Amino acid sequence: MAESTQLTVVAIGGHSLLDPDLPPTVANQFEITKAAMSPLADLLDRGERVVLTHGNGPQVGFMQLRSELASAELPEVPLDSLVADSQGAMGYMIERSLRGVLRRRANHGRVVTIVTEVEVDPKDPAFENPNKPIGRFYTPEEAEALAAERGWRTMADPKRGVRRVVPSPQPQRIVQLETIRQLNDLGITVICCGGGGIPVSHDADENIVGLEAVIDKDRVSMLLAVGLEAKCLVITTSVDRVYTGFYSEDPVAHDEMTVSQARSFAEAGEFAAGSMGPKIEAAIDFLEAIDGEAIICLPEDLVAAMNGDAGTHIRRG
Repeated sequence: MAESTQLTVVAIGGHSLLDPDLPPTVANQFEITKAAMSPLADLLDRGERVVLTHGNGPQVGFMQLRSELASAELPEVPLDSLVADSQGAMGYMIERSLRGVLRRRANHGRVVTIVTEVEVDPKDPAFENPNKPIGRFYTPEEAEALAAERGWRTMADPKRGVRRVVPSPQPQRIVQLETIRQLNDLGITVICCGGGGIPVSHDADENIVGLEAVIDKDRVSMLLAVGLEAKCLVITTSVDRVYTGFYSEDPVAHDEMTVSQARSFAEAGEFAAGSMGPKIEAAIDFLEAIDGEAIICLPEDLVAAMNGDAGTHIRRG
């Protein structure tokens, strides 16, 4: 197939790189990631231009818990540094896995990870109202005990359990955007904005400083897609499409949706803040800026979704 001129930003969730039936060891995550890279390699094989982002919700939660458990021996690691750590570790895992899949197919395309900073407003209301889930799911009893012991704030998912929540300010600017653009223009597949990017702002002397927060990766992926003038934003998640009435006995699946429909459903409270809500917001914001397409699908359905045969396709209207 001839090389595509269309750029697609693909955002994969951190949970996509975990198997709930397996311990979250590094070895297991590598095996799961290796399998998850096959659909991306399929896109690259057919000439698609792709920039890849990823979540880190479970992984950064694990890292923070390790830091807290070790606090009697070592200083705790702040969240911005933990996000940087997760970007490096997960970028290495994704890059190595994708490069290996491509190599076995005799595809010598280049892949690189960029540790990415994202500017936010230190006065963002999110710092007073944490709502970004990180870490694993707990039973209500476990979560209550952890909240009492560690001062955590938590959020319940009716189907999956309770997770810790931290501040999630709105992203304003991707610091390394031009570097990402230049690498992509050279034909290099870039992995960037991991975990939503490292949350930073400026001090009185205009030096970049990190902040205690985790930015939503879907919102940053939207900002990236707009900045790169991508024609397609794909967000993979744990459900095959967007549903209304998701927690009811009769959820309704949507193969297609207009921006106006998506906005109406969101205003009616159809999409949970900690899961589908940010994905729908990202799709709406992307399509208000770019006359393209937003797709929400399962990771394994990526190619079929790009072909129009899976997922939910959201367009202007």
